[in-house]
Amino acid sequence: MANMSKTKCPMPVQPADERNKNFSEVSLGYSEQTAIEEATRCLHCANRPCVAGCPVNVRIPEFIEKVAAGDFEAAYEIIKSTNCLPAVSGRVCPQENQCEKYCVRGKAGEPVAIGRLERFCADYHREHATTTPARVPSNGHRVAVIGSGPSGLTCAGDLAALGYEVTVFEAFHKAGGVLVYGIPEFRLPKAIVQNEIDGLSAAGVTFMTNFVIGKTLSVDELFAQGFEAVFIGSGAGLPSFMNIEGESLIGVYSANEYLTRANLMKAYLNEYDTPIRKSQSVAVVGGGNVAMDAARTAKRLGAQEVSIIYRRSEEEMPARKEEVEHAKEEGIIFHNLSNPTRILGAENGEVKGIEVIDMELGEPDASGRRRPIEKKGSEHTYAVDTVIIAIGTSPNPLIRNTTAGLDATPKGCLITDEAGGTSRSGVFAGGDVVTGAATVILAMGAGKTAANAIDEYVKGLNT
Repeated sequence: MANMSKTKCPMPVQPADERNKNFSEVSLGYSEQTAIEEATRCLHCANRPCVAGCPVNVRIPEFIEKVAAGDFEAAYEIIKSTNCLPAVSGRVCPQENQCEKYCVRGKAGEPVAIGRLERFCADYHREHATTTPARVPSNGHRVAVIGSGPSGLTCAGDLAALGYEVTVFEAFHKAGGVLVYGIPEFRLPKAIVQNEIDGLSAAGVTFMTNFVIGKTLSVDELFAQGFEAVFIGSGAGLPSFMNIEGESLIGVYSANEYLTRANLMKAYLNEYDTPIRKSQSVAVVGGGNVAMDAARTAKRLGAQEVSIIYRRSEEEMPARKEEVEHAKEEGIIFHNLSNPTRILGAENGEVKGIEVIDMELGEPDASGRRRPIEKKGSEHTYAVDTVIIAIGTSPNPLIRNTTAGLDATPKGCLITDEAGGTSRSGVFAGGDVVTGAATVILAMGAGKTAANAIDEYVKGLNT
């Protein structure tokens, strides 16, 4: 019998005044009973609008039907047929702007909690599975994947399922890309990411870490070694700055550096002697998910006061609503309609404050958000000892500068066709290296699209 409740089953979470002092996962996940109860809210629409809203086309009503029947393993296998990273996407995908946005139940209440159910299925499988999937026999063709973030992992997983011998080249010492260096432990536990990577390894994907394409080997050398196609999923890890006075002071970080030290270099664990500033008062500049991650991380690392400085109103914030709400609950202060003009330094070269100016909103700009305008004479300062800049990133130019024939935009993003093909034959790309900084699930969708195109390309080479 359908559950006609207009609201989702609540997600249990750690209490705010406890979780802001630890790095354990904030959201605790559904129980079996709660998952079944939520699954019965699905109306199983004939036209399946939720599926059309999913970048990796998860067969949503089908897996939810299995959850409602208590057949959680069957539900997981349905998800896995199109999504090779369900434990990841179930946690960090902005479902409210994608599958859940189109859920019919959302027209007169809250949509079905598709993301929470996906996470439940992935976690149930991880905790109960006793066997590993059979490896697909090799088809004799080799593909190189550059970058082990969400686009690279998805491309590699889909190609491995087709029998390709896939090697993933990762610049860092740990595979996972932004999933391990960018997203904090309390949102995406690293053990979850490692489990997904281990599954890809079991499926035959080879991972080569500490391997910088463009330095260790070039794209041309990959082809010379026998790879028939190359997928570039190297992300957008080059941080942007504001170019204001004081950005070179001690205590100013890019969000990328700060989160990499906290996550990949494990500053959140006491047994690691990670070089990171022990702050008392932190200002984070920006209003996206990365800014929320940096602010919440700083709080957990011991800062007494952490504030977000954002030049638009909360309504225009690009961060997920859930992340903003969690940040507020954890004591993060929001200074909206405020923009930095300079960072103030002490005599010893360290940060001692940040000067900001009040803003007001004018007409919408090209992004559709109202343009922020300075209110002259409204400058004022906040005393802080650390400033974290989280205003965006762009692709590192190394690969495009060492690979002939790769067209790019003025911002350095690789140009591809709809299938992920670049201007260089045999080279495909997807994720943030093409779009600029975007969501994990969009990168996964790009990796999936490119895997299909690579399969067609390699088949064409051998006919």
